[in-house]
Amino acid sequence: MKLHKIRLKNFKISNLFIYLLLSIWAITTIFPFIWVINNSFKPSREVVNTSFVLPIHFTWQNYMNAFDNLNILIAYKNSLIISGTVTIGVMIIASMMAFAMTRYQFRGKELIQTLIMASLMFPVFSTIIPVFKMMSYASLINHPLSVILPQIAGNLSFATVLMMGFLRGLPLEMEEAAYLEGAKVHQVFARIIVPLSRPSLAAVAIFCFLWSYNDLFTQLIMIRRRIKYPVCALLNEISSKYGTDYGLMASSIAIIIVPVLIIYIFLQKNIIKGLTAGALKG
Repeated sequence: MKLHKIRLKNFKISNLFIYLLLSIWAITTIFPFIWVINNSFKPSREVVNTSFVLPIHFTWQNYMNAFDNLNILIAYKNSLIISGTVTIGVMIIASMMAFAMTRYQFRGKELIQTLIMASLMFPVFSTIIPVFKMMSYASLINHPLSVILPQIAGNLSFATVLMMGFLRGLPLEMEEAAYLEGAKVHQVFARIIVPLSRPSLAAVAIFCFLWSYNDLFTQLIMIRRRIKYPVCALLNEISSKYGTDYGLMASSIAIIIVPVLIIYIFLQKNIIKGLTAGALKG
């Protein structure tokens, strides 16, 4: 009885309001995905007429068409090559930049740090024309590098800021002891900094992979050949070439979203841990 009274005392109307808002937000977020999954098992005509009810004529034909006619697996391979390379490149460069910015004093350090922070405010749309010209001059259009290089540059500032916040909170005693024992800079970085930075590196890897995977704008600008399309660019072709086949569109969207959801479900703890570690120690 006393425990029940304590719980009632701790309960606040403001908490009820917050839970209500969070519940509404969760419903509005989850409903579109459920709607897509539901309609992916319907014929196209049924999607148009009854898109908000369960399938009357359940079918797997939309998924079969997606794999047979659209070469989804090839698009997945292209996305994995691009997003995987971007993720690894950003992790390596950002960790090295953050190490230099937090452990060394040099002329122009404050200016470089200001430029890193300022670059976060520039959208990709504002730089796409000069970047496209650079890729064209280098004959990289329709090559994965034409997407990989701009995406690495676009994600590098965020990753560096996150890593800098984390590294500033790491104690210097282990590094100083390693230097006294005769360790070189690259040994300290590889054997001390990198292992201690795993939570922050995990957060960087997850966000970079997802941003690269979902970056439709850069993919459409740089890649024009259908066989080179990543998954998101292939989806855009579906909406233009197969605009009336809503069942195929729904199944293709479901296929593209599933890897993203799997990554979030299994790695969400690393995302939270990495971001909070960098925020609290920065």
